[in-house]
Amino acid sequence: MADTPKPPDMQLQIQIDEDVANGQYVNMALVNHSDTEFTLDFIYVQPQVAKARVRSRIITNPKHMKRLLAAMQDNIARYEAKYGAIVLRDDDSGMH
Repeated sequence: MADTPKPPDMQLQIQIDEDVANGQYVNMALVNHSDTEFTLDFIYVQPQVAKARVRSRIITNPKHMKRLLAAMQDNIARYEAKYGAIVLRDDDSGMH
């Protein structure tokens, strides 16, 4: 049986618009899911204001969500190795 040649690796070029590159500051995230997708809402809550607005919504599939979680855990571990542990207080346990 002959070996099937492997296609050459493709280099992905990622483009980003200036508005997206500037980013959005958020201090709250809501995560919901169905059997086919996860929805992440990123929100900025101002102190002393009872109303907040979703700044960005990401909808993705379960496999990609698991890969995203692994990437975030890896980056948190590297951050803490360099800068020290991120300590959460009891009053930090609200919505996240």
